[in-house]
Amino acid sequence: MPAPCYGPPVKLSVVIPALDEAEQIGAAVRSAFAEPLEGMGVEVIVVDGGSEDGTPERAAEAGARVIASGPGRARQLGVGARESRGEVLLFLHADTVLSAGFGTAIAADHAGIPQRGGAFRFRFDTSSPGLRLIEWGARLRVALFRMPYGDQGLFVRRETLEEIGGVPQAPIMEDLDLVKAMKRRGRLALLPLPAVTSARRYAAQGVLRTMARHWLALCAWSFGVDRARVAAWYGR
Repeated sequence: MPAPCYGPPVKLSVVIPALDEAEQIGAAVRSAFAEPLEGMGVEVIVVDGGSEDGTPERAAEAGARVIASGPGRARQLGVGARESRGEVLLFLHADTVLSAGFGTAIAADHAGIPQRGGAFRFRFDTSSPGLRLIEWGARLRVALFRMPYGDQGLFVRRETLEEIGGVPQAPIMEDLDLVKAMKRRGRLALLPLPAVTSARRYAAQGVLRTMARHWLALCAWSFGVDRARVAAWYGR
């Protein structure tokens, strides 16, 4: 999976797939640029899937490089990965922001440690008993199965992603395919810093309903249910 070699060396590439995320994208991009690190060049790539609300313009204003793509998170992540130059790639959702110290944590984790990648702790940007329950469920999932989701900010070494053959292309749950492939090749680092995700979709769909859908989807993925059927169930 070749990467362009123009410009100064880049150690960390943050790839953000987006579709109609004008209200959220600026904060995500700025969080990726918020921690300049000595000796660690950072690039932020937003791969837009055809937004009509000004998302590309907002991303560019925040400092990201914007690339147009067809829609579909796996496709967009694949495009961004191929265009990136970093030694480590961090896949970030457009409605998620990174915590201060994220770059230092990744750099420390990859300094001579044979881990292939990892993720951050899941946290919402607002608090309620129901949202805390979902956060607890995410911690339980990671503790039992060591299976972080994409909204936890997955990061991976470039050589590992090349061994895998790039971002797995699936209509849904490509993040779990990626985590599974990474785990086959070495340890995952589960960092204590949170990746802070917007609670808007959970609030709109209902906390318990959303939590049940996620666990059912995880079970379907674990038992190899056809991914197109899962995507149709999710309405994608």
